[in-house]
Amino acid sequence: MRLSHQETVDVLIIGSGMGGATFAAGLASSGAKILILERGQRLTDSEAARDARAIFQRGVFRPRESWLDGTGAAFNPGNYYYVGGNTKLYGAVLIRYRAEDFVPIAHREGTTPGWPFAYEELEPWYTRAEQLYNVRGALGVDSTEPHHSQPYPYPPVPDEPAIAAVRRRLAKVGLNPFSLPLGVDIDRWLARAKTPWDAFPDAGHGKMDAESCAIACALAHDNVELRTGAQVERLVTAPDGKRIACVEVICAGARTTIGAKIVVLAAGAVNSAALLLRSKDGGLANRSDAVGRHFMNHNASAVLAIDPRIVNDSVYQKTLGINDFYLDDGHGGPPLGNIQLLGRVTAPILKSSMRLAPEWALRLMSRHAVDWYAMSEDLPSADSRVTVDGATIRLDWKRSNWATHLALVAALKERLRAAGYPIVLAKAFDRRTPSHQCGTVRIGLDAATSPLDPYCRAFDHPNLFVVDASFLPTSAAVNPSLTIAAQALRVADHVAKTDL
Repeated sequence: MRLSHQETVDVLIIGSGMGGATFAAGLASSGAKILILERGQRLTDSEAARDARAIFQRGVFRPRESWLDGTGAAFNPGNYYYVGGNTKLYGAVLIRYRAEDFVPIAHREGTTPGWPFAYEELEPWYTRAEQLYNVRGALGVDSTEPHHSQPYPYPPVPDEPAIAAVRRRLAKVGLNPFSLPLGVDIDRWLARAKTPWDAFPDAGHGKMDAESCAIACALAHDNVELRTGAQVERLVTAPDGKRIACVEVICAGARTTIGAKIVVLAAGAVNSAALLLRSKDGGLANRSDAVGRHFMNHNASAVLAIDPRIVNDSVYQKTLGINDFYLDDGHGGPPLGNIQLLGRVTAPILKSSMRLAPEWALRLMSRHAVDWYAMSEDLPSADSRVTVDGATIRLDWKRSNWATHLALVAALKERLRAAGYPIVLAKAFDRRTPSHQCGTVRIGLDAATSPLDPYCRAFDHPNLFVVDASFLPTSAAVNPSLTIAAQALRVADHVAKTDL
């Protein structure tokens, strides 16, 4: 492999997912020379982009790679390498952590560590993130909603008639469904094809993802460049071992080094940890021995509520959330988690996990089903971790708080049956779906226990920042994307004021 000459930039961002892209958007107006490296390419439109069989049964958008689990068994992870990262196929739920998530919370199986700052510190940046991602939502229904200094930029995505009926049924049994805050222009999305957006790839047709919003915003500035097909192999320190001097990159078959005043790592919670661990014996930014540890990934289950008397003719479905069990179990006990609708689960989607069932039978079941996603907090554990052996990633996820999740699913089933659904089925998501991966390079106040300070700066390397989901010290029980974006904007503002 030939070796090309080094180049130098002011700010080098590794990864174009929610954290890296949003950081770039937040820093773009500074005038600094910013280079974003993305190992993948832009996701282009195709027939497969709206074909449920191609997406779910044939896995045409899944990566051609394997990781190992804690037992050494190989699996194909749901980790996507495109401009925009995992947001290209995300459900576009852009919800804030609740204020309570920033302080220690006692669960059935342990207590969360809390954050090194309060919700109020991040609130202005949540507002800016909602504006950047054109969030559709409404305040005043969800009692767990924290303070907002400004309303959502747009009104909520409307319920389809079948889902409006579901909302009424749930209200009659004492639940308080609210409109999910979503990053979707529903008219543009449906104009391309009448499909759900949840887990369907976005090729520029209405989903507010890291590419369509943040990368587009950043590239409107002449000082920002996006380079695709660029895979970072390792970070290299200066002779004193403190500052990151450059990164080694393979691009178009050539190995090159790129120097930078500031290096921002945003390759995802698994890959960012893996890159730090590969870059030096014992890992970079790792005096705490915490890099790769405290991996979290929500405990989650799909729950299908079936009423043979009712037809669910919705197309996208995913507009309702339920937080009645978020702050407690409904009886004053420990919290259970969040419930929200999945994107419409049709027969071809069901077939991907029920291979032996004929599609006609699955179509009959789906026609009368409403599809829910139950999500509970995963607690950080030092034994739940990412390690590497050369190029091989090992993800040893130790589930925690599982009894809480089972209680959430049971509570949801009970309310659904009370609402008139005689058949309720549940199935847990497995390790192949690390879509809410987080925690592997966490922020904190003490360098002995956390790799990063509250501004995501590495304690060991003053010019290294990590702004993807790695930094999250807790997983909460809501989708993490908006919190990642808000912190990325906060960190970008800090870097502009203190480092440039």
